[in-house]
Amino acid sequence: MTDAFRFPAEWEPQSAVLIAWPHADTDWSERLAGVEETYVALVAAITRFEPVIICIADEDLQVYAEARLRSARIDMARVRFVPAEYDDTWLRDTGPITLRADDRFKQLDFRFTGWGGKYQASRDDRLVGELSGMNLFHNYFVQSIDFALEGGAIETDGRGTLLSTWQCLHERHPDVPREEITARLSEWLRQDRVLWLDHGYLEGDDTDAHIDTLARFAPGDGIVFQACDDPTDSHYPELMAMADEIAALRTRDGQPYRLFPLPWAKPVIDEGRRLAASYANYLIINGAVLIPAYGDQADAKAAEVLAAAYPGREIVQVPCRPLIWQNGSLHCITMQLPEGLVG
Repeated sequence: MTDAFRFPAEWEPQSAVLIAWPHADTDWSERLAGVEETYVALVAAITRFEPVIICIADEDLQVYAEARLRSARIDMARVRFVPAEYDDTWLRDTGPITLRADDRFKQLDFRFTGWGGKYQASRDDRLVGELSGMNLFHNYFVQSIDFALEGGAIETDGRGTLLSTWQCLHERHPDVPREEITARLSEWLRQDRVLWLDHGYLEGDDTDAHIDTLARFAPGDGIVFQACDDPTDSHYPELMAMADEIAALRTRDGQPYRLFPLPWAKPVIDEGRRLAASYANYLIINGAVLIPAYGDQADAKAAEVLAAAYPGREIVQVPCRPLIWQNGSLHCITMQLPEGLVG
């Protein structure tokens, strides 16, 4: 390693969570009312435990959002709005990836290409730079990296092990061999191990198999993953193969990981299209884990699994069925910020 910076795990102490408020000029326009309800519920859940920073497109939208949040009796002392331009609200993929070295911070600004050129993303690609000019963060600098990478594509245990899916990185960089991508990620993200999954996908996912929809690290060498127990479901062969891959992974001490399979929700069909209802797309915050709820009987079982994987944290369900209409869920619309980065 060339410096003392490291990539903290999501369960380490945080100073705030960063989100962007949806509006009529984003892809949410057709179903804005429903998704706003999810955002209100999300902000209510986060502010019980820590502050939230909300990117807002203009002053009129801020007035409107403030009114929505106040009507829900949210603690506005824990809410901060910052003006920003954005194409959409998937902050996991467009927000800063933050490394830390004691009380110093480095934010990595990778290229955001709209998940491989699928969507317009020029404003989203500028978001990290825009935030850096707001006197929002402390004792940090931004490193711009000319390499397409989204935050939802990577998962760290905070101790130097990265987990990702080869499908996603290969789709972004088809001419770059695995060994080279491994080396680059290891250097930029200060990791000494990269574990690749070659299986796993969700219908309705347009990210090319982001890891945060499939498998996540948990403290004490745990891995939480989206399982499928229905042999008649189209996902069954691929998710079973992924489960076998995860079972074969080893910790840096050569031991199997402790495994926490998540239940499988019934198919959510919207206008003939199946949506990606993954329970793996949860958010860890100070003292709690926020889990997507889809109005399915499996919601309660998923909460039980996360309670076992993250003992001592409150498990809070957030209604996310409106989100999956746009192919993402709870983790996708958020980005945690390490403790000390925000004053």
